[in-house]
Amino acid sequence: MSLSKAFLIPLEGENANQRIECLFNPNELSLSKSNQWSAGPNGAKDSPNREFGGGQPISLRVQLFFDTQGLPPERRRSLDVREYTDPIWKLMLVDKSLTNDTTKNGRPPKVRFQWGLMTFFVGVITSISQQFSLFLPDGLPVRATLDLTLEQATNESELPMQNPSSAGKGGEQVWMVKDGDTLAWIAYKALGDAGKWRRIAEANGLTKVRDLVAGQPLIIPVD
Repeated sequence: MSLSKAFLIPLEGENANQRIECLFNPNELSLSKSNQWSAGPNGAKDSPNREFGGGQPISLRVQLFFDTQGLPPERRRSLDVREYTDPIWKLMLVDKSLTNDTTKNGRPPKVRFQWGLMTFFVGVITSISQQFSLFLPDGLPVRATLDLTLEQATNESELPMQNPSSAGKGGEQVWMVKDGDTLAWIAYKALGDAGKWRRIAEANGLTKVRDLVAGQPLIIPVD
């Protein structure tokens, strides 16, 4: 079985649906989320009541590694590592085709981070940094790492996970866990039957069904 590759896809704009493949898959992905809680009036008590002020978007942090010398010749289109990192940088730039109806200003596109058939995240890239770590004698950079931060750009808790070449029937789903979610609730919302929570647990290798974490992606098996 061939190794599934991770890639980024702009979902809109001039380069919509043009896949940008990562040369090497990341070693880890980091999801985080925070909520705003303010201290309310405490009526002379030692501890104040906490008042919920809304949730912050889920963030995905990932480090991508690029090394053109480590590529087999048939996959190498250039020794210059920037040939592979520049397309990701361009996802941070303003796309003039994505104009606001009021201001007429453009914006960068929303993107999807996908690994094989699994959509891990749909959002916008909020920060990117690049470090070059290996150069040829003439100064040409051949190795680099990119640190990306993406933030959630939709309020939906379900993200479609489909084969990019055959979207539609047969596609699974990914459920992004929110605070307070349980497997039974997710099974009810996604599969229409709370009793099917065991199928979700088995599909995700969960042994402690109560230990769900906000921002955690869960595969929802199809019938």
